[in-house]
Amino acid sequence: MVAVLALGLASGLPYNLTDGTLQAWLKDYGVSNTQIGLLTLVGLPYAWKFLWAPLIDRYSLPFIGRRRGWIFVLQLALAGVIAANALYSPLDALTSIAVLAFAIGFLSASQDIVINAYTADVARPHERGLAAMATSVGYRAASWFSFSIALIVAQYAGWQAAYLMIAVAMVALAVGTLLAPEPVQRATPPDTLRESITVPLRQLLAGPGALALIVLLVVYKVGDAFSLRLFTPFLMDLGFSKAEIGVVTKTTMALATIAGTVLGGIWMIRLGLYRAMLWFGSFQAVSNLTYMVLAVAGKNHVLMIAAIAIDNLAGGMGSVALTAFVLALCDQRFSAFQYALLSAIAVIPRTYLGVPAGFLADRAGWPTFYLISFIAAIPGIALVWWLRRDVRTLDARGTAEIS
Repeated sequence: MVAVLALGLASGLPYNLTDGTLQAWLKDYGVSNTQIGLLTLVGLPYAWKFLWAPLIDRYSLPFIGRRRGWIFVLQLALAGVIAANALYSPLDALTSIAVLAFAIGFLSASQDIVINAYTADVARPHERGLAAMATSVGYRAASWFSFSIALIVAQYAGWQAAYLMIAVAMVALAVGTLLAPEPVQRATPPDTLRESITVPLRQLLAGPGALALIVLLVVYKVGDAFSLRLFTPFLMDLGFSKAEIGVVTKTTMALATIAGTVLGGIWMIRLGLYRAMLWFGSFQAVSNLTYMVLAVAGKNHVLMIAAIAIDNLAGGMGSVALTAFVLALCDQRFSAFQYALLSAIAVIPRTYLGVPAGFLADRAGWPTFYLISFIAAIPGIALVWWLRRDVRTLDARGTAEIS
C-alpha cells in the first residue's frame, strides 16, 4: 500500500502541468484566454490513452518487471521533459512549450495506464478499498503540490525554479518505483493484441441501450467541466495573485472534494445510483452559479472560498456517482480495458471544452460564462431522468454485463 500511495503521487504530479499550472504560467506572460483555451488540447492524451493501453498491457520491457519497467522509464522521461520547460519562455517560444506540454500529457497518460494496472495486480480483493484510498490521496496530494507549491515558487523564485522542482520530485518518485515490489503475475497476458481489444469491446457495446448510457457518461459532467476549464485565468482576471490562488484555491478544493467524496459515498448507500446521479448532478449544476456571483462581485476572498468550497463539494459528490456508474457499466472479466475506455469517454468534455470556453470568456465575460456553464449541465440531469429505468437496472445488477 505504501507503493500504491507513492505511485498515486507519481500519477498526480504531472497532471496540472497540462492544465492549471500551465495556464497560470501562460497567463502570467500575457497569453490571451483564447490561446490558453486552444492549448488545453495538450491534454488530449488523457482522453485517448485507451488506444495504446493494450500495447503496454501486452508487451513488457526486459528489466525490473512487467509493470515497474514501464513505470520507471516513463517517470524518467517525464522528469526530463518537465525540466526542459525551464529552457523556454511563453513570450518567444509558445510553440515549443505547447509541444513539451503535449509530451507531458502523453507520458503522464501512459504512466497512468501502467500504474492503474499495477494497483489492480498488487491489491488482493480485501485490499481494493485501501488501494483506492491510497491512490486517491496520493494523486490529490501531488496535484495540489504541482499547482499550489509550484505557483508559490513561481511567485518568489520564477517559473524555471518551479518546473525544475517538479522534475526533481519526479526523479525521487522514480527511485521509489525501483524499491516497490513487482506484482505477482496471477494471469497470463493476452496472446494477441486483437484478443485484448475485440472481446471486451464487443461485450461492452452489444447490449440494448448501451449507446444511450455511454452518451450519459459523456454529458453528465459537461457543466462542471466547462465551469472549471479556465478556472485559473478567471481568478487571475479578478485580481487574485498566484500565491493566493496556489494556497487558498487548491487547499480549499482538496478539502471540499474529499468531503464531497465521503458524503457522496455515504449517501449513495441510501439513495442508490439513480437518485444519487440525479441529486448530485443537480447540486453540481447549481454550484456553478456561485462563480457567477463571484464574477459579478469581483475580488472578494470570502466569496472566492465559499464558491470554491460549494463547487468542489458538489463536484466530489458527482464524481462518486459517475465512478459508480462506470463500474456498473463494466464487466468484471474485462474491467481493465473497459474502465480505461469508459474513463477516457467520461473526460471528453474536460478535454475539448477549453477551446469554446476561452472564446466565450473573452467575448461574453465571466458572469455570462458561468451562467452558460449552469445551462450546459441541464441536459445531463435530464438524461439521467430519461434513462432512470436503465440506470436502476445497472444498479440492481451491481457489476453489470451489457449483454
